[in-house]
Amino acid sequence: MRRQRSPARDRECVAEGGPLTKSGDNIGGLEKGLAIIEVFSTDRKPLTISAAAQATNTSRASARRSLLTLLNLGYVVQVGSAFHPAPRLLRLGDAYFQNASLPQLAQAHLEHARDEVQESVSLAVLDNYEPVFVARAEAEKIVSSLARVGRRLVGYCSATGRVLLADLPDDKLDTYLEQLDPKPLTRHTVTDKSRLREVILKVREERVAITDEELEDGMAALAVPVVDRDGKTIAAMSVSASRARVSAAQMKSELLPVLRRYAEALSRNF
Repeated sequence: MRRQRSPARDRECVAEGGPLTKSGDNIGGLEKGLAIIEVFSTDRKPLTISAAAQATNTSRASARRSLLTLLNLGYVVQVGSAFHPAPRLLRLGDAYFQNASLPQLAQAHLEHARDEVQESVSLAVLDNYEPVFVARAEAEKIVSSLARVGRRLVGYCSATGRVLLADLPDDKLDTYLEQLDPKPLTRHTVTDKSRLREVILKVREERVAITDEELEDGMAALAVPVVDRDGKTIAAMSVSASRARVSAAQMKSELLPVLRRYAEALSRNF
């Protein structure tokens, strides 16, 4: 039986209309594993070792090693002699769709929200329990120096962080709090871990977080979740402002409806 060529091997031969020169830096095992992942995404069927070897034009021994490595890493599960893609495999796509396209999709919404509230509006994602800003629309006002694209915030005392942490499963939230050593960044910072858990669970219930001078003196912040079609939080949209201009109460009554409207509009993309 003639073996099919894999898409990965075809791309080794031709790219942009011409031959590819294989780099000596290529890792053969990684190539073979990625080729098998591509077969899963193309055929959407379980794979036996024989089928994986045929589809990727490799030996049974090589296909077996690749599948067992993917199994050990949690990317596939084994049922009998067949291997099925596991939910963790979706992370490979999420890394692109949620982190590459998200800022581009968000930018117009952030700018419209900024124009309405007349304050800077940001978007952040969670990375290792810390919010990281990935997009921002600046207002022509003095704002916190902490909010910049690429900047990380302290999760437990920021509105953005609390929105993102609120979406964690209970066991992961408990693990985070157990390992946490909260420091008071201002005299208003909540540092009691039992109290922090209560605050984060309230954010989970109300779908909004407001912090009043907990992260930085003189600054208040408001954040709401951006969710996918399953209701999972994929980002937090936030606004921060000087307490001299906007109180926490005003944020809730005047800015929250606007921010929620644009966060919901962005959520419809996912």
